[in-house]
Amino acid sequence: MPSPFPGMDPYLEHPDVFPDLHDRLITHLSELLQSTLPPPYYAALGRRVWIEVSRRFIGPDVNVLRPRAESSRADGAGSVAVAPAAASRLKVVRVPHDERREPFVEVFAGQGGSKRLVTTIEILSPTNKTPGDQGRDLYLRKQREVLSSKTHIVEIDLLRSGEHTTAVPRKLAIEVCGAFDYHVCVHRFDNVEDYFVYPISLEEPLPEISVPLLPGDPDVPVPLQALFNLCYDAGPYRREIDYEKDSPVPPLAAEKAGWATQAIRAARAG
Repeated sequence: MPSPFPGMDPYLEHPDVFPDLHDRLITHLSELLQSTLPPPYYAALGRRVWIEVSRRFIGPDVNVLRPRAESSRADGAGSVAVAPAAASRLKVVRVPHDERREPFVEVFAGQGGSKRLVTTIEILSPTNKTPGDQGRDLYLRKQREVLSSKTHIVEIDLLRSGEHTTAVPRKLAIEVCGAFDYHVCVHRFDNVEDYFVYPISLEEPLPEISVPLLPGDPDVPVPLQALFNLCYDAGPYRREIDYEKDSPVPPLAAEKAGWATQAIRAARAG
């Protein structure tokens, strides 16, 4: 059973659900490119790795260190208690950390020492769009490095929440494209001033985008809607989400929420 929506499913933007979709999209995107890229190009998975404070609920873990038994000494009329050493007040508070891994797709040309990175493809995650998050800092650092290099960058943003993060300035994108819910931004290293933007509304299917290769070689098409459908069919979402009782996170505006309700009813009736 497919998603009840023609394009991106807003229920899959939930922070507990989207990481699974993110990784499935990356994996299937790499497989799709592998089957369509002409020689000498090939697709490979890259990963950002960082450590951050765990977001899982973990009960308090405090170790209280107790000194050896207090000593006493006789002083004529009786014993005098010795004040505990400062070390007896030491406590150790454990702050659990998780290792985070965020995959992306890289397109290379050539082999061995002569290979070169041609295009990097990113699907934005919630951490990429959260101010102050280490994952965002790492993403923006990589983005700056790619924009100043001889590498194309393709950024796919299927999240309505969070800070604008793709390379194209948001204000200019809206001036040219109008309002949009999601978008794809493509920047070619051989065309520094232009950003190629695919604006996407919730009510429409995801577009077919073009992945650039080296100058002189034709772009490779990627049908995002077919890719999304493949991930949805392979994933747990139809069992994980109760479209009758759950609500999208972040919530939809009133007009979009009404449309979404109608789409769900139509899918159920069909």
